[in-house]
Amino acid sequence: MQNIELTEDLFCPAETDASDREKISRPTRSAFQDGWIRLKQNKGSVIALAILLILVALAFLGPILTKYNYYDTNYKAIFQTPNAEHWFGTDKFGRDEWSRVWYGTRISLLIAVVAAALDLVVGVTYGSISALLGGKVDSVMQRIIEVLIGIPNLIIVILLMMIMPAGIGTLIIAMSISGWVNMARLVRAEILKLKDQEFVLAARILGTSNKQIILRHLIPNTVGVIVINTMFTIPSAIFTEAFLSFIGIGLQEPKASLGVLINSGFQVINSQVYLLFIPAVIIVLIMVCFSILGDGLRDAFDPRMRI
Repeated sequence: MQNIELTEDLFCPAETDASDREKISRPTRSAFQDGWIRLKQNKGSVIALAILLILVALAFLGPILTKYNYYDTNYKAIFQTPNAEHWFGTDKFGRDEWSRVWYGTRISLLIAVVAAALDLVVGVTYGSISALLGGKVDSVMQRIIEVLIGIPNLIIVILLMMIMPAGIGTLIIAMSISGWVNMARLVRAEILKLKDQEFVLAARILGTSNKQIILRHLIPNTVGVIVINTMFTIPSAIFTEAFLSFIGIGLQEPKASLGVLINSGFQVINSQVYLLFIPAVIIVLIMVCFSILGDGLRDAFDPRMRI
């Protein structure tokens, strides 16, 4: 192969417009847009999201698709297996299981989402203030968290459920008392990394208040952690509600939730297994799909997971 000597006359500068030299050819994208594009590339997360959307749609539309209410009794139609009239069968009072299952799914999702939202608001606020103020304020606030962590969350929930009357509001309050602690610790850890960076120091120099620094600068940069932790909080809250209702200190008949339905089905598992199987499959689907979606969101929003 012949060697060619490279000389300066072989090269000539490219002719470009001065205004185009620093032009970004790729369109700019926000963190959410970039995360959504990465999330769509994860097939497992997309399938999990689709299943969750279908379950949520059925939770609100399912009871409308049948003429029976979840509380209507018919003693002439007790313990009917799934058929054309009752798609999921009937229970010991002749109540339509289709409407009860989807109404119960709606209640369980409502309790979990509201509890997760309260955990998000309290945890993010608490963790942000603790990290930003630092010093003695941070020390005192962290001691409070350590006390709450030292008491098992389930014990707090059970004790409160025994004191207060059973109901949706009581369940939400019980799960929110110490459920925000994990969110607060994660947000605090992230903000401790961010509060000494240049953009926060610049905001301080410009006279920005602590409230504005938290809302405009720190929290937007911790959205990934917040979203991911919320995705794992919702299935945990659903499981807690189901467990409390199953052991008899959560919601009670004739109200319906996934825990109440599983408890009712467990009582007749030897003869009417469908009453346990159907709500159990739904709660497993919800928890597994939220877990898979949470993993996908972590991969999409965490810069350290990018290849």
